Amino acid sequence: MTDPSRIQPSELDQLPDRDPEETAEWQASLDAVTKAAGPHRAAYLMRRTLERAEGAGLALPKLLETDYVNTIPTATEPVVDGDEAMESRITAWNRWNAAAMVTRGAKHGVGGHIATFASAAWLYETGFNHFFHGKEGDGSGDQLYIQGHASPGIYARAFLDGRLNETQLDNFRREAGGNGLPSYPHPRRLPWLWEFPTVSMGLGPLSAIYQARFNRYLTNRGIKDVSSSHVWAFLGDGEMDEPESTAALALAAREELDNLTFVINCNLQRLDGPVRANFKIVQELEAQFRGAGWNVVKSLWGNAWDELFALDTTGALVRRLREVPDAQVQTYQTRDAAYIREDFFGKDPALVEMAKLLSDDKILECFHLSRGGHEPRKVYAAYKAALSHKGAPTVILAQTVKGFTLGEGFASKNANHQMKKLTTDEFKNMRDLLELPISDSDFVDGVVPYGHPGADSPEVRYLQERRAALGGPAPARRTHALAPLPAAADKTFAAFDKGSGSQSVATTMALVRLVKDLVRDKETGKRWVPIVPDEARTFGMESLFPSLGIYSPKGQTYEPVDRDQLMFYKEAKNGQILNEGITEAGSMADFIAASSSYATHGEAMIPFYIFYSMFGWQRTADQMWQLGDQLGRGFLIGATAGRTTLTGEGLQHADGHSPMIAATNPAALSYDPAFAYEIAAIVKEGLRRMYGEAAPGEDQDVFYYLTVYNEPMPQPAKPAGVDEGIVKGLYRFNTAETAGLSPAANAARIQLLGSGTAIHWVLKAQRMLAEEWGVAADVWSATSWTELRRDALEADAAVLRGEERTPFVRQALDGAQGPVLAVSDYMRQVPDQIAQWVEQDYSSLGADGFGLSDTRDAARRHFGVDAESVVVAALARLAVRGEVPAAAVKEARAKYGL
Repeated sequence: MTDPSRIQPSELDQLPDRDPEETAEWQASLDAVTKAAGPHRAAYLMRRTLERAEGAGLALPKLLETDYVNTIPTATEPVVDGDEAMESRITAWNRWNAAAMVTRGAKHGVGGHIATFASAAWLYETGFNHFFHGKEGDGSGDQLYIQGHASPGIYARAFLDGRLNETQLDNFRREAGGNGLPSYPHPRRLPWLWEFPTVSMGLGPLSAIYQARFNRYLTNRGIKDVSSSHVWAFLGDGEMDEPESTAALALAAREELDNLTFVINCNLQRLDGPVRANFKIVQELEAQFRGAGWNVVKSLWGNAWDELFALDTTGALVRRLREVPDAQVQTYQTRDAAYIREDFFGKDPALVEMAKLLSDDKILECFHLSRGGHEPRKVYAAYKAALSHKGAPTVILAQTVKGFTLGEGFASKNANHQMKKLTTDEFKNMRDLLELPISDSDFVDGVVPYGHPGADSPEVRYLQERRAALGGPAPARRTHALAPLPAAADKTFAAFDKGSGSQSVATTMALVRLVKDLVRDKETGKRWVPIVPDEARTFGMESLFPSLGIYSPKGQTYEPVDRDQLMFYKEAKNGQILNEGITEAGSMADFIAASSSYATHGEAMIPFYIFYSMFGWQRTADQMWQLGDQLGRGFLIGATAGRTTLTGEGLQHADGHSPMIAATNPAALSYDPAFAYEIAAIVKEGLRRMYGEAAPGEDQDVFYYLTVYNEPMPQPAKPAGVDEGIVKGLYRFNTAETAGLSPAANAARIQLLGSGTAIHWVLKAQRMLAEEWGVAADVWSATSWTELRRDALEADAAVLRGEERTPFVRQALDGAQGPVLAVSDYMRQVPDQIAQWVEQDYSSLGADGFGLSDTRDAARRHFGVDAESVVVAALARLAVRGEVPAAAVKEARAKYGL
């Protein structure tokens, strides 16, 4: 065996060396530089050589990290197109009012964040003054994802611009009385200003990527040319810890989304302390983004550092900056020049000599004040570079100081995220630093005043002129006066009314068939956006591949392996289907972008996202709340639903709770349809409500959640007069008499309510009760327990207002004889939502507990929801009432082996 220590480097390379002598010469040159000039010089030359190779397009692995310096040297910075002094005054006013707003709100105990905007002010102001396009120009404008904790600064700018007044600022975080401002960007609470809901959890970064991607989708499909729109996502370095923040970086690079820029405010702090106390978050993020294929621009140091870098003839300064951990950088921010001389410069003889040339003031200027994110020229240069870069998205890593300009009590302090106010003296010091014309007498009774230069002041005129040139106010959300989408032909929905006869059809297949027909509609078919997380074949949607195509910005650059088959795998640049791979989070981000396109781009799109129900509300419920916050519209489909339907998959796939989680979201209209005709009726109503002619006072900003099942069953014909009940949540499917069971005139009677696939066990139980026990049962289909509950809650509220109103569930069951037994393939909490409004004796059966792998019949027996269990439960309720002998219950248990 060869000794590994004797293997030469060239022997480890699988590629043959065609000129070993030349290779040896290059290696010898590197050895010579290392020996003569030291390893740091050799490393410097290697980095520069690799950078040149990368710039020349040579096929080499990329450097994942560059030195801890600015990407754009001062000498190559572009000239700022504007009045820098004027913009500085505008920013000063916004800094002041943001801090004043939060401080004034603190007396009400509502909190707020001061330090975040203080660090990021120039990142926003530079964009508003020069880069962010509004919605009043051509196209759709830019899409801005604002960091949630920076909202006071955005409100302050809107106040300076005349879009908000002092009363509204004083109602920051106090919305209950009206005329208030939400804590964070929230379209549902302030829909004319905020376009995207963002605050932590990494949902902003993820959504921004898919928004940029959806913009390309709209353009490539010919719906609307939005190629001039740019997506800007403002993020915190601490927020990048969230897995969602970096989950789709590769997608953005793979699809060359150069219409996207991340701006990460690297103030090196998160909520309780440093982001990377013992490491360097900027370098970590650079490696992560460069490795994913992004263009990276670092703006770390201000102009004051130029003198220090010019003195760094040995590279000692750059080396020291690379090795100092972030927490120590924070410490320098709070310490005097003597400490910095000893701790920073004193570690290297070359730096000791450099420090002798620097005054204390110079050292403090560099280490306390001069950061790339605080100098508009640096930020302007970074933004210019981002927009000019083609073929990849850009991330800007801007170093700042959290709490900048707020005084020594705030800057870089670990607790500054929780600090909600400044003292009067701190405000006066801030006023002097910002050179604002606010006098001591303006502080009345210790209350900090808002500042405004006047509606006709040079500052306000300049601000408004800049925004006018860029297409109007920003951020802004526009609800376009869109004409209702034409309704699909009635025959599309009526096709399901006659049922399937003896043929067994799963409700999943029925829904997919309906969507296929709707996508073919000449008027609205192109507006459907089918979204699938790599499960199209599971749901029987592969037939859509060749007809609609799977969206790919590259088209199809290969010959598909199934090219000779009827349902071959077809990708196309104008493809309609979004097949996201195995990512429910990415699919939901797609859905959110499409669902709010009616506002973002003035183009109503109809997203249809189908997924394993277990991987919906349980897995991506945060995004479903984000969807509701963003006023999104569309259809979410939980397929292979229920706790007992997906045989063999076990606990991980046994969904017994999605409708319960969905019920917590006010924007979600949740349905558990049992039959194909119910699905058709619900989808028809959903299209009318969200995209058609809304009824007076009806909220269109909702989305529908439908559960469908993979259990093939005969689909019955639609009974007459049930449409209202389908939409409202409950209708009588049949009675014992109409089912042909001929009960005795004095037979005990019970009302059986079933939803989804449970209706089939209930129907079997209905027959068993009649034929084996002489009990008459009427069967009801409960299409939505949640909508029944919401209607009942509204009725209760109306009664408290002095109005007369009866809940629909009570109206529907009015006069129904006997007790009510509700059955569901979900936990009993789902049907129990309506219990308090049912006047009859009420009980329920459901699949509570963990799921398991087995046959459907065995799983239903395990949970006690099969037909036999329903029969025993029905007899037990009737026995309590004395309507059947108590012995019948025991006899039934023995007969069915329960």
